[in-house]
Amino acid sequence: MKYFKNFHKYRYLLYEIVRKNIKLQYRNSVLGVFWTFLQPLLTTLVLVAVFGGIFGSNRNYTTCYPIYLLCGRLIYEFFTQSTKRAMRSITNSASVIKKVYVPKYIYPLSNVIANFVTFVISLLVLVCFIVYFCFTDTAPNITGYVFLAPIPILILLILAIGVGMILATLSVFFKDIEYIYEVFTMLLFYMTPIFYHADQLKLSSGFIGMCIKANPLYSITEMFRCCVLYGRMFTMSHLIYALAFSVAVFLIGFFIFYKKQDKFILHI
Repeated sequence: MKYFKNFHKYRYLLYEIVRKNIKLQYRNSVLGVFWTFLQPLLTTLVLVAVFGGIFGSNRNYTTCYPIYLLCGRLIYEFFTQSTKRAMRSITNSASVIKKVYVPKYIYPLSNVIANFVTFVISLLVLVCFIVYFCFTDTAPNITGYVFLAPIPILILLILAIGVGMILATLSVFFKDIEYIYEVFTMLLFYMTPIFYHADQLKLSSGFIGMCIKANPLYSITEMFRCCVLYGRMFTMSHLIYALAFSVAVFLIGFFIFYKKQDKFILHI
């Protein structure tokens, strides 16, 4: 209850920090916020050019490969970037934390929310892709299920906040966590079906298949693709697993952060 009262009390500060983080992200950039559209567009085109001939030729697995790839890439990019920024939020704000009292969870939370805002803006690139391919022979199947797309997005936000809280706590006490997490995110890129389909590589069974399916980003990505690409209801097992995993990580993250936050001042 104390967290909820503090959140309500400092909600305007959270808003201002989020706005500041968004501005700082593109402060010295000539194109500014336009990079929110340009970056996912260019990276998707590069990945399509590299992997399209290998994984995108079989439409039994990847319907409309550019949209298939962009869905996975946007989700992965938001998760990794938001958690990385949350991880550094406490150490980067050390000078402020030592002088002014602000609930410390505001810093990782504001970084995740700022990245979430840019992620939502970048979804316009996905909309442009869908509109374009609707006039081709590889048109995605757009149905009323597209309005369920916010569900996996909100689950992804919950997961990112929880992981961000855990990483922000660990980074204060273990400086090497930043380098370890860099390796982990690279592994996560290949363990999440972003540019390939698990069935296409015969990875549905076995140890690797179990690792892929245990990855919550797999369930979230599949749910999102079902809504915006396949035009069907997502699998309930994916929903239950992703939601349960994300809520559990969210609660664990806030619990760890709450227990250790008073010791931050001794290590930053």
